[in-house]
Amino acid sequence: MEPADAVTPVDPVARIEAGPEGPQIGVFFDLDGTLVDGFTATAHAGDRIRRRQARIGEVTGVIEAAMRYRLGRVNFAKLLERAAGYLRGESLADLDAVGERLFQERVQSRMYPVMHEIVLAHQRRGHTVVMSSSALTIHAEPVAKFLEIDHVLCNQFEVDAEGRLTGRIARPVIWGKRKAAAVQEFCGRHGIALQTSYFYADGNEDIALMSLVGHPRPVNPRRELAAMAAARGWPVLRVENPGKGNHGGLRGVLK
Repeated sequence: MEPADAVTPVDPVARIEAGPEGPQIGVFFDLDGTLVDGFTATAHAGDRIRRRQARIGEVTGVIEAAMRYRLGRVNFAKLLERAAGYLRGESLADLDAVGERLFQERVQSRMYPVMHEIVLAHQRRGHTVVMSSSALTIHAEPVAKFLEIDHVLCNQFEVDAEGRLTGRIARPVIWGKRKAAAVQEFCGRHGIALQTSYFYADGNEDIALMSLVGHPRPVNPRRELAAMAAARGWPVLRVENPGKGNHGGLRGVLK
């Protein structure tokens, strides 16, 4: 892992451009809170409410589940399946189209421009760039498509033979240690060494994967991840909210 002097701000793009190149270097990006300000799924929930597609029980149920999850009283898999249950019987193709529409209407404006620059910098170096997220495909894939990220590791709805949602999530659920395992499996298939790879993420649940890569990059980290970054000397990337008129500018990377 890299040492930290916690004093001098460093331009992350310049550091990437000065580093090695080649597809043997993996670069893994979380989605919510890392590439995009907030949670992409909220755009879908809000759209269903505005279009009166969401029943009262759905709205209150998702809010309750989200609150219980934040308090540590429900696991992530159950939270996803609660949401999937409300969409049971929906066509996945139709939901994919909704995801594309909402990306253009709601999500694209919430992307951090500086993170886009970082993605581009890694792509110019010929690195293998991957979105590794606990989001569902309908939320993750439109962002990956816009950023020209070819590889996506994320959660998927279970569908029946007709392409309609069963109300369940395909197993295993990618989150926490399982996300780390999915990345390790990907690296094994593509000849990528974790010790030369990068991981950009904000969540406490991402500590497992952050601890495995040679270039950990916490982005606006939450409390536990921030504490771990301070303890291990990981460089921390601070980016501004793109909705506050500052264009997602760089606040600094601490070496």
